Amino acid sequence: MNLISTSLILTLLTTLSSLNLSASDITIKVTKKYLNLPVSQSVNRGRMSLMVKGKAERSFVIRLAGEKTDYWVFTDVSGLKGKTVTISYDGNPVGLSKIYQDDAIAGADSLYRESNRPQYHFTSKRGWNNDPNGLVFFDGEYHLFYQHNPYEIEWENMHWGHAVSTDLVHWTELSEALYPDHTGTMFSGSAVIDHANSAGFQTSADPAMVAIYTADRSDKETQCLAYSNDRGRTWTKYDKNPVIDSRDQWNSRETRDPKVFWFEQDKNWVMVLYEKDGNSIYTSPNLKDWNYCSHVSGFFECPEFFELPVDGSPTNTRWIMLGASGVYRLGSFDGKVFTPEPGVLHYTAGSIYAAQTYNNIPKKDGRRIQIGWGRIRQPGMPFNQMMLLTTVFTLRNTIDGIRLFSTPAKEIEELHGKSYEWKDLAAVKANELLKTIEPGQGIHLKATLLLNAGNSAGLNFSGQPVFNYDLNINQINGINNSMEEVTRSSRMVDVYIDRTSVEVFIDDGRYSYSMPLEIKDKTNGFEFWGQALQILDLQVYLMKSIYQNK
Repeated sequence: MNLISTSLILTLLTTLSSLNLSASDITIKVTKKYLNLPVSQSVNRGRMSLMVKGKAERSFVIRLAGEKTDYWVFTDVSGLKGKTVTISYDGNPVGLSKIYQDDAIAGADSLYRESNRPQYHFTSKRGWNNDPNGLVFFDGEYHLFYQHNPYEIEWENMHWGHAVSTDLVHWTELSEALYPDHTGTMFSGSAVIDHANSAGFQTSADPAMVAIYTADRSDKETQCLAYSNDRGRTWTKYDKNPVIDSRDQWNSRETRDPKVFWFEQDKNWVMVLYEKDGNSIYTSPNLKDWNYCSHVSGFFECPEFFELPVDGSPTNTRWIMLGASGVYRLGSFDGKVFTPEPGVLHYTAGSIYAAQTYNNIPKKDGRRIQIGWGRIRQPGMPFNQMMLLTTVFTLRNTIDGIRLFSTPAKEIEELHGKSYEWKDLAAVKANELLKTIEPGQGIHLKATLLLNAGNSAGLNFSGQPVFNYDLNINQINGINNSMEEVTRSSRMVDVYIDRTSVEVFIDDGRYSYSMPLEIKDKTNGFEFWGQALQILDLQVYLMKSIYQNK
């Protein structure tokens, strides 16, 4: 790790002396890409501001380390190169002397090789992340924006982080897209491609990418716009923000997380916005002027709203309205009002939250692609939380009616390495074979299990229960789960193990769940259990790291 050089220390001391600044200010001329900042979780937060000619270019709270540094974070100052920046901090100023410039972040030599770095799930280089935002496909790239605190491993300072991928598997993290400003911190939202230039933001041959986000302040939450004309690399905030301020309408500051999409039938934009006790629907011709249309109670945060065919039929479709916890309702939509059918449903459980789906997926693809936040801590790391596997939504008929299925995107199979396959095994034999496999960077297990009524059966990994099916009460991990045949049932189980997480998909995604990986017994890997359990088919793949070439 390249720490602060002697020459830079002398430069800082000379600058402080010549300018007669207080101990809580330092002034530097920006010549490198990053400012590296030391953090200690044991100190109180203070506010740091980067000032240029008396104007705050950036302001955030940080636990600036004094004597002991737990980890380093960074801020990209490439846009300030050549400028003189005054760094002020209202907390303990001792750590100011540790701040240094470099064209590499502190810890770059071990980046993506940390002991608890997930190997095939997206995690940010540094800091905290939560909700995925602005999922949009454009010009061959899948954009993943997300709630990000670049300066600490706990929630605060909400920015929009940004990463791109060409295959939904390998991600390149870019600079922060949206920074907090006078309207508030940058809460969740969505992004669209304005092909018709309805908002008038386009300044190049390509259509503008427009982000619709919530600005959060202590007194209210409002909806704002930002736009990009360079494939999402730089952003300009709309100078007439906010475009929606509905606090007075609802007598509540709870109004956030806009999901926006183009509604072709009416040739306008539709927004679904969480407000007070559910989701409101707004429409607009230009992304700037919005009309309130209707409201559906019973949802909480981060709404999603889209149409899918049932069993692939173009003449039999349903609209699906989703809440952040995975609750959903099926129904119809006329462009202004969602009319739900009876029943509140769930397709998933566990650590997933605030999942969003991609806008602007090409028609030749046609998939409804989702990414969810995995509320899973990364112990001992300078980053925290993760994104779960990319999945694809479909609607299918079941014995319980039409249901939403979520299955891993086919691109994940690109990470399959060495593989094993067996058929027609008793549990004891399967366990003997599985003990010969070292998980490596991660592991994917697929099995078809034959279960008998009146018995329970399941699968553990390193002593942690992964799958527990109780045929006496027809539950999987304590959740009611129907089966087609009540006396004898085959169940498909799809399990993904990464360094800190477990994801499970039952019966081709009819039900899914995720959880932190808890190694309780290092001597055991996968272990099936259950009276008269038969494994009809068993496939195991060692997963390749998405960072192996970095």
